[in-house]
Amino acid sequence: MLTTTLESILFAMAKPVPRSALKKALDVSSEVLDEAIEDLKRRFNAESSGIQLIDHDGELQFVTNPASAEAVASFLKLEADAELTRPSLETLTIIAYRGPITKPEIEQIRGVNCSLILRNLLIRGLIEETDDASRLQPTYTVATKFLRHLGARDLSELPDYAELHGNERIGKLIEELNASSAV
Repeated sequence: MLTTTLESILFAMAKPVPRSALKKALDVSSEVLDEAIEDLKRRFNAESSGIQLIDHDGELQFVTNPASAEAVASFLKLEADAELTRPSLETLTIIAYRGPITKPEIEQIRGVNCSLILRNLLIRGLIEETDDASRLQPTYTVATKFLRHLGARDLSELPDYAELHGNERIGKLIEELNASSAV
């Protein structure tokens, strides 16, 4: 069960995860965590696996198999040139009107997990991720490329920006999330 949970966490994260954070989140000793990591390495770090586990400088991350790099790059280029999906557009809109905003805040508004959508928007260069020390997690804002694509010079040029940026109902949703996570 621990290995499955560890695998799920690493899969859901789009960036390296410190061992210390995993140890704390999973409430296990270093030795137990090391055993689970070794199990994942045995399963994934094989030529026949499309996913590999990188263990570097105290951080872990799932990545694609380097042998598939060309095919992955080609597919990502096709994906980046494709139309945005409705969920991607919704997420991008939330970030544009409410940013800087955290992933849990976006998910509170949308009601669903946004990990893959955020990663896709980052790959496309439409949003930027910045570590926010005061919130203890990354925040998301739209990138210049997004504004350039819309032909806008500033977010305030978006339709109904002032009204939606300061929307009271959305503000309450975010406050509820922050209050519940502070407990």
